[in-house]
Amino acid sequence: MKKVKLSNQEVKGTSDWLPAEFSVRHYIFETWRRVCSSYGFQEYLTPLVESAEIYRVKSGEDVGGKELVIFTDLGGRELCIRPEMTPSVTRLVSKIYASSPKPIKLFSIANFMRNEKPQRGRNREFWQLNCDIFGSASLAADLEILQLSLDIMKAFGAPENSFTLRLNSRRLLDNFLPIFGLDLKNKSIVFRILDKYGKLSQDEFIRRLVAVGAKEQSAKSLEAFMAGTEKNLFLKALAENSDLRAAKQEIDFVLKQLQNLGYNQAQFDPTLIRGFDYYDGLVFEVFDNHPDNRRALFGGGRYNGLAELFGTESFPAVGVAPGDETTRLFLESWNLLPVIPDERYYLPLLSADLLSDTQRLAQILRAEGKNVLFAFEPQRPGKALEFANKQGIDRVVIFGSNEKALGQYKIKEMKSGEEKIYYFKA
Repeated sequence: MKKVKLSNQEVKGTSDWLPAEFSVRHYIFETWRRVCSSYGFQEYLTPLVESAEIYRVKSGEDVGGKELVIFTDLGGRELCIRPEMTPSVTRLVSKIYASSPKPIKLFSIANFMRNEKPQRGRNREFWQLNCDIFGSASLAADLEILQLSLDIMKAFGAPENSFTLRLNSRRLLDNFLPIFGLDLKNKSIVFRILDKYGKLSQDEFIRRLVAVGAKEQSAKSLEAFMAGTEKNLFLKALAENSDLRAAKQEIDFVLKQLQNLGYNQAQFDPTLIRGFDYYDGLVFEVFDNHPDNRRALFGGGRYNGLAELFGTESFPAVGVAPGDETTRLFLESWNLLPVIPDERYYLPLLSADLLSDTQRLAQILRAEGKNVLFAFEPQRPGKALEFANKQGIDRVVIFGSNEKALGQYKIKEMKSGEEKIYYFKA
């Protein structure tokens, strides 16, 4: 039989996390978890696989289409690896909504897969926090999700002016875009075009708008608005349209409340779209202001109608979803990655005849809550200290024949060289 040589490299778009990298991700996850828990959210998890149709219907043409990782199971069902959490958690909540006290406040930290081209800040496999409130149509729920998002950034130590929260409303867009001659019967298509504004050339952007019903001059005006050079168009529409004013008043209310709470990073951005089809109220994104990044870190918004997919009555929902990769880049760019100490104690076996006594000491230390790395082969003290240095371990437990005779052991602090003596019975 021919010997097969397999590659030891991870699949493109995925990453192996060795302990040093895992500690960074663990720091990110635990920070998310701590902030969500402080707001009274409870943690949940859904299966890794779902019916592909759940995502096709409302996740947009990219996430719900070409980026889906699809397979057919033994029963002939078309399944996919989840590319996002919102449809999954809505499915979950639709089963319990009628019998649950409201609001329902849930969060999860889970991994996802999208069949897209890997690039800086975007992997095929990624981890994401999803934090959602179900059962409240109040702007106070939107406000809490925004406040939580800002508190997440605060928990990471984000410097002043290092990020901006940009806020808009799908309701506002519904009442503003018709002045450009756009047929909002196809608004999901229109919103996808607008969401791709930064990725399309000026000519391609205008061509796509014309293809869905806009006149060329109106498409050019909308392009100018998206570029920030036609602000008067919005002000004129605001003066003439009461529904548009009502949508803008919701945004103004939320911004004022955030300011009253001491948050000064939020601002209105009428060009913010968000690509998912299920958004139907306030939408927002947190943007990294670092000159090397200048990108959306994460976002969210209100999606009141998604539950209809599962044959249940619509219920109000609002949420946010930060990702691990963009968060890591933000922390790295702003020098916010913490120095995470190695909490292990290294306990070398200094003599073969001390095996039982050293193992007993390891038991005692672990019972005290210490993380003890035990050496299996005898080592000389110098080699033991060298090993600890290479591993980045800050504390070494010294237990040799002399220490045994005195009923003691020493703990050496590697950075300071300080040693402390402790007594125990072997």
